[in-house]
Amino acid sequence: MATMARPVPKWRPIRWVGRFLVIALSLLATLGTAAPGNIDQLLQRADQIKYTHNDEYLTLLKQLDALSDNLTTQQRDWLAYFHAWQLGYSGAYEKALAAFQALLAHTHDPTVRARSRISLVYDQVNSGHLDDAYTVIGDLLESLPQIEDHNTHFLILGTAATLYGSAGQYDLALSYTEQMLAYDDSDRSVCFALSSQVDILQYSAKLHATDAAIRRGIDACERFGDLLYANSIRIDVAISLVDQGQGAEALKLLEPHEAEVLASNSATTISEFDSALARAYFAVADIDRARTAARSAIDRANSQVNAKSVANAYNVLYEVAKKQGDDKAALAYHEKYAAADKGYLNDISARALAFQMVHQRVLDSQRQLESVNDANKVLTLKQQVEAQKSRARLLYMLLLFSGLLIVGGWAYRTKRSQLKFQKLARIDSLTGIFNRQHFFDSAQDALRYCASNGRPASLLAMDLDHFKSVNDMHGHAAGDAALQSAVAACQERLRSVDLFGRLGGEEFAILLPDCPLAAATQRAEEMRKAIPASRDGITPDILVTASFGVASTQACGYNLATMLAHADNALYDAKRGGRNRVQTHAPAESSATT
Repeated sequence: MATMARPVPKWRPIRWVGRFLVIALSLLATLGTAAPGNIDQLLQRADQIKYTHNDEYLTLLKQLDALSDNLTTQQRDWLAYFHAWQLGYSGAYEKALAAFQALLAHTHDPTVRARSRISLVYDQVNSGHLDDAYTVIGDLLESLPQIEDHNTHFLILGTAATLYGSAGQYDLALSYTEQMLAYDDSDRSVCFALSSQVDILQYSAKLHATDAAIRRGIDACERFGDLLYANSIRIDVAISLVDQGQGAEALKLLEPHEAEVLASNSATTISEFDSALARAYFAVADIDRARTAARSAIDRANSQVNAKSVANAYNVLYEVAKKQGDDKAALAYHEKYAAADKGYLNDISARALAFQMVHQRVLDSQRQLESVNDANKVLTLKQQVEAQKSRARLLYMLLLFSGLLIVGGWAYRTKRSQLKFQKLARIDSLTGIFNRQHFFDSAQDALRYCASNGRPASLLAMDLDHFKSVNDMHGHAAGDAALQSAVAACQERLRSVDLFGRLGGEEFAILLPDCPLAAATQRAEEMRKAIPASRDGITPDILVTASFGVASTQACGYNLATMLAHADNALYDAKRGGRNRVQTHAPAESSATT
């Protein structure tokens, strides 16, 4: 997964299942006003209660299934949507994906299609299809000007805020919550927008218990009657309070609402609630309740084994066992905590990498479109020249000559533009090395060549240590100079066949064809020593160091994604080991060089 450029904040995975799908559409626009007890009214009721009263929702689905022979085509599509939604709500994400794809293949109802694609995003994220999720939300955002249904428009904004927040794009995510508040100021919309906003602030470690959005969001949710979203906000605030050492205040906030959370039947929310309770109980030294709540959080987590709530629960059990002197249990719980926490960090990195890759593809498409537009301009000019020839035979030669000059000039400018775009598409403008996409393309070609000839290859993942502090303390100009100096120091130790790319910020990758693990580790060590020694353009009070992770085809095979993931994991180990280190990934054991 992709390396995070800054320390990972303590945020829980976004509540994907039904996050913005709980209440957004009443179906009044599509299903119309109906007399009590008829099918349209049953469908409307199901849409309103599917998350807040799930047991009653399931009963309604059974009633509608029994009436299936009397349903119209549109009503059958809505019923199919509700069944697919329930699959995702219950954690059967792959089945939900298949059900939504089948529905999208045949429904012509625009609102059903939009709702299905929004639900599809959440199930794609929960099932690990991150690239697909970011592609779908990008398509939905582009379609917003054509979306006439008010509630569907609001839903798409909410889904974008949720998805981009989980990828660490906090400012972008918060901008969508502001759009939601500006788009609709009803209690329902304020409830959902501020619930998402509080989530994002918690994920980015910027939430304060006194924020006005907290009270406003809870009040709006309670007026609207959505206790689950009100308690979602309380969970965020309680986590912030525990992080600040205010366990007793967190318990005052959570305990009165435990029955409401349990009644929701939402496994994810209950797990997060119990995890927050466990941490609060431990903070006030209520060991027995802390243990019980932590175990409940783990049991309720369903398939979200890498959730932050699960990692926090295992950490509470570890602390409880250690406090009671049970070293064996403490060791077992610590191992489970470490595994869950690592999975959580990897999940964050995977979301960030998926966002960056999809974003890069969009930029590439835009550049290609610009090139096509330039080519169309030349074609249009040629057509104009041909049209002018028919106006007057006497002017034929003059017009032809003038046209050729103009076409030649446009062709020359177009060629220059194409060459410029090609260079921009390949090279990072600051450092002069490959950018992310061109590095990926070139590295995959090189690995295929090595695989076909049985030659080894190694991949280095490099990240400058404490780089954010350089920008914060000395300014971005000093940060740029540090990046350029580090890249230059590495380039002096690379061969002509080696591939050097900037993946983003202070993150880099180097592919070394025909280079086994031991040799690659030695070369990484040489670069690590050279970086702080290189002072070109850097003031004396700035020290630049770097950490390296090394992976090779001997252990990972010739798959670039696998090599990058293993090199990233080794890089994380180097960071945790104190930074300014080289850490290798090997099939049997890892070795580190300081």
